[in-house]
Amino acid sequence: MADANVARMRLIIGNKNYSSWSLRPWLLLRALEIPFEEEALSFNDPSFGARVRRFSPAGKVPVLVDGDFAVWDSLAIVEYLAEKFPDHGIWPEERLARARARSISAEMHAGFPNLRARLPMNCEFRQSNIALELSVQREIARIVELWTDCRSQFGASGPFLFGAFTAADAYYAPVVRRFLDHDVALPNVARRYANSVDELPAMRDWISAALAEHDFVPSDEPYREPPGERH
Repeated sequence: MADANVARMRLIIGNKNYSSWSLRPWLLLRALEIPFEEEALSFNDPSFGARVRRFSPAGKVPVLVDGDFAVWDSLAIVEYLAEKFPDHGIWPEERLARARARSISAEMHAGFPNLRARLPMNCEFRQSNIALELSVQREIARIVELWTDCRSQFGASGPFLFGAFTAADAYYAPVVRRFLDHDVALPNVARRYANSVDELPAMRDWISAALAEHDFVPSDEPYREPPGERH
């Protein structure tokens, strides 16, 4: 019988088409087979903020609700899960690998503003041959560097950054989507890693659900013609 505390966990997320922050804990939970319930809220819902603030004063997704306790911010959620499920491999087992995984996840959590702005996550959108500013190119190069270093130092036992799938891979999953959807050129090591993340069954499930939403946020769809202006 499933643990009652596990069964009551609920993850509140935004639109799967856009919400990179929601993808991280969702993918981690699904890939590591930790049971949870999903509550998806539309960014287009006028009551979105009020509904999220029932659980989080920050008014942003994702939020993990465990019984009558809420945890918000994706990195805080990951750490909460790591403590609650110490045997699920949320972080690498080896101390140095675990420290590196936390370092690169924190770097992603707080950094890469130019990449985020220029290559937003949008699962139903494809674009090629984009001229990228130097600031974006530098951030892409840094991500390729850290992926390559992790694969070289810690990834011998499997296809992910630290061999087995961990929170670090969940943290870079939205970057994988950005790179693939915008046809960013990657060297072989980074391309193979990106493909491994993209081929995860949990990732495929997220993308399928994102493509089925048809719930478009105008500010995130600069190339989509509004319905009233179609000819």
